[in-house]
This record gives sequence, structure tokens and C-alpha cells, in this order.
Amino acid sequence: MNPSLSAIVVMGVAGCGKSCVGDAIARRSGGRLIEGDAFHPAENIQKMSAGIPLNDDDRAGWLIRLGQALQDTLAAGERPILTCSALKRRYRETLREAVPNLRFVFLELTPEEAEKRVLARPGHFMPASLIDSQFATLEAPHGEPLTLALDATQSIERLADAVDNWLKPHGERSLARTA
Repeated sequence: MNPSLSAIVVMGVAGCGKSCVGDAIARRSGGRLIEGDAFHPAENIQKMSAGIPLNDDDRAGWLIRLGQALQDTLAAGERPILTCSALKRRYRETLREAVPNLRFVFLELTPEEAEKRVLARPGHFMPASLIDSQFATLEAPHGEPLTLALDATQSIERLADAVDNWLKPHGERSLARTA
């Protein structure tokens, strides 16, 4: 495992831009993007597609699988960039148990903006009707260690720049690729 590679979770409610920002961070760093949604079992996808919010039991196995994916990616010498809602502190703690010193980038936005964005993305299983339940479940990670909160309405480039600047003072390798 390379100590200069931090595992990063890009988190927040549906529509906050986790996938786009995670992809930008992964491209800049040469890291490996891990789409958390791809690890949901079919039952979870069916529930969400039907407008039924997931509960803690639904998320438990999913979070364990995500922790394993983070570990496997680090063991392969790659920087994992995971997109995951990680709405509750206990969900983040499950991921931290898998990977100590895990960093979280929290993309914040209003319920109105989240709904607008979710309505604008075609073909995704998460309906806008679940936005309220996401905000009801959200325990914002303000004050948690190794966590950066950002305004999700900024451009993807500005958000990726902010993550890069956040890592630098900690002596971490910049997201910018080096030859």
C-alpha cells in the first residue's frame, strides 16, 4: 500500500454531483473511480426505483462491499475515489473501519437544487421523490476529521481544485498527475 495515496469518498445526497466530481478527481490523480451505486444489490435498486427509501439494513452489506473495494484498490497501489452517499455518520464509520484515515469530500446543496438535478438526469434509478428522505437521513459530516465540505453548485473544475488544495497542506501527493 502506498502511504502517499489517500482513499477519498465523494459523498452527499442524490444529485449533488458525486459521480462527476469523483471522475474529475480520479482523472487528475490517476486514481480509480469506484461508483458506489454499482455495488447495490438488485433488491436495493428495485426499492429505490419504486420510490422506497433504503434503511440501515439495506445499506449494511453495501457499505461492507464498498469498504472491501477501497481496501482492494489501495492494496493494488491505486488511489481509490469512491462515490457514495454516506448519509449517516455510522455509514462513514463503517467505511473508516475498512480504511483508516479515509477522507470525505461532502458536496452540499439545497433540497431544491438536488431535486432539480435529479429530475434532469435521464435513466437513473433514483427518483426525485426520494430527495426528501435523503435529506431526512443526512447527518452532515461537519466537524468530522479528514472531511472537506464544498458547495456543490460550483463548477466541477473548481471542486476538483478545492480537493487538490485540501490535500497539499497534508503533505499528500497532488491530484495532478506526475510523469
